Amino acid sequence: MELELRHLKTIRAIADAGSLTRAASVLGLAQPALSAQLKRIENALGGRLFERGRYGVRTTPLGELVLARASIVLPAVTELQRDAVRFARGLEETRHFRLGGTHGPLLGGLVDRLVTAHPDIAVTTYTTWSEREIVASVAEGRIDYALIGCCGASRPPAGERLEWREIASDPVFVLLAAGHPLAGRREIGLAELADEAWTDVPGDGCFSDCFTAACARAGFTPTGVYETDSASCVHLVRVGRAVGLCRATFPNTAGLVTRPLAGTPLSWRHLLGWHPASGAADSAPAVFEQARAAHAEAAARSESYADWLDGGSGPLASLPPGSLHDAGRPS
Repeated sequence: MELELRHLKTIRAIADAGSLTRAASVLGLAQPALSAQLKRIENALGGRLFERGRYGVRTTPLGELVLARASIVLPAVTELQRDAVRFARGLEETRHFRLGGTHGPLLGGLVDRLVTAHPDIAVTTYTTWSEREIVASVAEGRIDYALIGCCGASRPPAGERLEWREIASDPVFVLLAAGHPLAGRREIGLAELADEAWTDVPGDGCFSDCFTAACARAGFTPTGVYETDSASCVHLVRVGRAVGLCRATFPNTAGLVTRPLAGTPLSWRHLLGWHPASGAADSAPAVFEQARAAHAEAAARSESYADWLDGGSGPLASLPPGSLHDAGRPS
């Protein structure tokens, strides 16, 4: 009998279960059938893999060797299968840009530029609050590109599975009602907001932890954080119920102002990711350049960000009406 992958999976199942009875239940086999299969496997490998006892099974030295090799072989084969499926899908579906993102106008700006530059190629989008879900979707070939963000120097979730390029890195600003007592300041110390409630959008990255750590360094613990959708974040800030955290490129919005935090205690990196073995890899440089251009356009539209980039030497005006997107957790 030649050894097959299913035999390695059987050995792994027996070792994990600790007994033939439990392993048979997991594998959906009758115990006599599993015992007979194990005997054939042991004959093929030249010795006993398990010692049977009253309380289950114990691996022999030969069994330990086989299990150690199986722990390498089985994940490698699983990854090979995933890569093959992903590559095949990429070959079959090369005439599209499938984008996945969290929230904010950068995704919209990228869609606009891709549609303009490639009117004959379909552009589709998938959005979720979960960066991990987006990364998994790209890794498994369901979408082509991940447009996400990370705070500071942190890595994206399961980042080693994809190839990543940094589009830009921005300071995190604070979002205030236009009538807030600190709205007229050029920049605001984080400690000056110690008594405020906060609002941002949900996510499964490390931004919440980074924000809490920044507050701790400033000498306080946030009194409360409302995690909600972007429109609700804007509403809570506008009515004075909370102050928000936003990227520096937050669009000019009626009734709101954005201001930099003194010393830039928080920053946000915009990232584009794709799988290097997929068909999307060939188009990745062009998509990346379009994403950088979309970010540059968003930065140019923000008066407060332009003033910050200019070192605070420009005029500081109240912000005119604009989009209501991009509130909360930067992305």
